[in-house]
Formats: sequence, structure tokens, C-alpha cells
Amino acid sequence: MSVQIRKVVSNADKKAFIDFPHELYKNDPNYVPELYLAMADLISEKKNPFFKHSSAELYLAEQNGKIVGRISGIINNNYNKFHNCNVGFFGFFDCIDNKEVAFALLDTASAYVKNGGKDTIIGPTNFSTNDTAGLLVEGFDSPPIVQMTYNFPYYKDLIEAYGFKKDMDMFAFWIPTQGVNEKSLQLTDRLKERLAGKGITFRNLVMKNFKTEVNNVRDIYRSAWEKNWGFVPPTNEEFDFLAEGLKMILDERYAYIAEEHGKMVAFAVGLPNINEILIKLKRGRLLPFGIFKLLLGKKHTKAVRIVLLGVKEEYRRIGIEAVFYANFIRAAQTNGLSGGEASWVLESNQMMVQGAENLNGKKYKTYRIYTKPV
Repeated sequence: MSVQIRKVVSNADKKAFIDFPHELYKNDPNYVPELYLAMADLISEKKNPFFKHSSAELYLAEQNGKIVGRISGIINNNYNKFHNCNVGFFGFFDCIDNKEVAFALLDTASAYVKNGGKDTIIGPTNFSTNDTAGLLVEGFDSPPIVQMTYNFPYYKDLIEAYGFKKDMDMFAFWIPTQGVNEKSLQLTDRLKERLAGKGITFRNLVMKNFKTEVNNVRDIYRSAWEKNWGFVPPTNEEFDFLAEGLKMILDERYAYIAEEHGKMVAFAVGLPNINEILIKLKRGRLLPFGIFKLLLGKKHTKAVRIVLLGVKEEYRRIGIEAVFYANFIRAAQTNGLSGGEASWVLESNQMMVQGAENLNGKKYKTYRIYTKPV
């Protein structure tokens, strides 16, 4: 049967767009459903501040009256301004193992980008690298950690058959609680003392001061990542939107601030792996009882993901990053965690790659961003 592509318009379409992966992966034990309410807010033009400066269209693929795929075409105006380029993106790509379906979806996203005057399409990003991004190409034998993507192995073949080429790989490192180099932790303790002598101290993020903490973190986040491949600085509204999405799952035990004489100069955030809870929630629905499972269960997860680590440029390479990593490991040991994931780490960021490897971290998953002229 031929493939029909239709634009997502109605609320029913949006629901189908969000729910399609649940059917596609229903027999995959490693699949973790996205929270329905979070996804609904993410794709909402009214709620997501991304749509104040940029645009996107969502599409569903149907075959014989059944939904068989989804995709989004994305034009991120702020990305193009920041990088002085002329590109578009695709995201939210899911489909059955069928080249005709995959090509029809990618044709549609490419046409959206080309009709918007862009010369290249990059992806997958959902909607930008500040959101979830990357196609899993290695490491299919375990569920994804919180806010990391997951897909079938055949996606790589379909996307590359369409003509996409690798743009950048991003690594996830697993750092086990047991087997960490204790000598390196002891060296870090002495390093922390030397930094204190220079007026640089460390503390945990304070949730009751969440708004103030977020405002300070936002400025460092922008400056720390501005030279990174693929980065686009979020607007104030976008950053607040992202922070609000994390607020419910943040745990002070895994969020750290470095200050010089009381002024924030660096931060690191780890998230409890709530995917250990979400994997048991049917179709990503929190109601009526899922919210309690999430709130009560986040204190008892067995892994943490080091999701953000930002240091002002003038404070880099003096040991702050090492202290943050040591803090994560000590907290994991104290709270009985099996380990943590550092992700994602750009393959070109040798300092971060080396830092993870120095802690006996093992590269166990690889995610890829692709590019193609349109």
C-alpha cells in the first residue's frame, strides 16, 4: 500500500503523534515511554517558547489506514543566527522497518526545510540540542537513562540509505560506583582543599532558592557551551521552560555549585534515573497514581545521569570539573547507586572524554547527528 503523509493539526493528531512509539516499541523490553504531559507541552506552540522565534511542523505517516511513522520538520532561526548558517532540522523520527515509509517521512521533513529557504537538513533533534537529540547507533542492550533517546537499530540503516552522513557522534559513559579509582578520589580531595585556599568552594544546589539558582546557572550555561558544536543559546523563556521541566525530578544530592567568594562560577547537575520508574508506566501516563510512583521513587533509583556541567572559561582546567565528578561518585556511594552515566559527551571534546575515562568510565552508548543537503 502507498504511504500517506499528513500534517498534525488536531488534538487527536497530537495524541496519536505522542502515542505512536508506544505501539511501535510495545514488545521491546528496553523502551521507556516519554511522559505524556511533558511531550504535550513540548510540541505545544502555545506552551513551548521555542515557537516564539522558530517554527516546526509535525507529520504522521499512514499505510492502509494505520499510523506507521512520525517526524517533524524544524527551522530554528536562533540556531542559524548564532552559527551564521542556513540549515533546518528533523526530529521525532520513528517508523516501522520500511524504506518506503522512512523515505516518505524524510522527504516531507526535507521539503519543509527546503521550502523554508534552507540548504541543509540536520538531525535528529527534538527540537534543538537543548532538548533530546541524537540517533542511538551503538548500545542497544540496555534501556536509555533519563532524557536520552532510544530507537531500533534499523533506524541507522534507513537514515543512511536516504543519503544522510554522519555530522557528529556523542558518547555516553557508564561510571560504576564500585571499581572507581580511589586514589584519584583522594587526589581530588586534596585538590578541593587547594581550591578552597583560593576562595573557591563547593555546595549543593538549594531547591528552595530554585528561581535564583536557575538565573545564575543560565548565564554560566550560555557562556560555558557557546563554543560547543551544535549549541544554540536558549532564550530566558526557553531556559526557564527547560528548568521547570527538570524541577520535579531534580535531587539536591546530585546538583552542585562552585563559587568564588560567594559568586557562582560553575555548576553540575545529575538527574536521578527516573527511567527506572517510567519504564513501568503504561503509555507515559502519570495519572492517577503514576505521579506518586515518580515522586516517591526518584529517591530510590539505582543510577544518576550527569546531564549538565558548566564552568566559566577563566575557571577551567584548575580542577573544578574533577571535584564535581568526585562529588557525584561520593554521593552515589553514599546513596547505594550502582553508578552513573556521563552524557552526552561530544566525540570532539577530548577533555571530557579523558575525564570520564580517568574515572574508569566505559563508553557504552553512541548517539549520532546526521546531515544532508536538501
